[in-house]
Amino acid sequence: MKELSLNILDITENSVKAGATLTEILIDETDNLLTIKIKDNGCGMNEETVKSVVDPFYTTRTTRKVGLGVPLIKLAAEQTGGKFSIESSVDEINHGTLITAEFVKGHIDFTPLGDIVSTITTLIQGHPDTDFKFVHNKNGAAVSLMTTEIRDVLGDVPLNTYDVIKWIEDYLFEQYNEIH
Repeated sequence: MKELSLNILDITENSVKAGATLTEILIDETDNLLTIKIKDNGCGMNEETVKSVVDPFYTTRTTRKVGLGVPLIKLAAEQTGGKFSIESSVDEINHGTLITAEFVKGHIDFTPLGDIVSTITTLIQGHPDTDFKFVHNKNGAAVSLMTTEIRDVLGDVPLNTYDVIKWIEDYLFEQYNEIH
């Protein structure tokens, strides 16, 4: 993928399909490192599935025979000299998955983050009943959005209405303009 935000979109879609009611997208960025964590409270994966999910020829989908989201982000991180890990639990109380990818930004193979604002707004628009927590810490400043807080203000107004999505997009752009 040409930008990491597309990997984030793909992996977060998997979280929603796994029944997650809350998915957290946490990005920490310094001058040298970019760390992406995607954490969900979905059904989780057993040990065997966790080992298999990094194989591009493993997928639970019936529409195609490959699953590239996790293998591609793992490859992208490791090509920069970074790290990748995946933890998951199917425990009845503490179920879910955490994917962590660390990238060395100065490496020639570093893939840019890309249009993260469009990724977040697309996720919310496509899954208005799922909650998302987004935080991007960058050199001491932060951009953040929590859909539960928006729901508290809006009441019964769906998150995927045009005016709400436009506000979310503008709100995120405004925060990014303040930290650049």
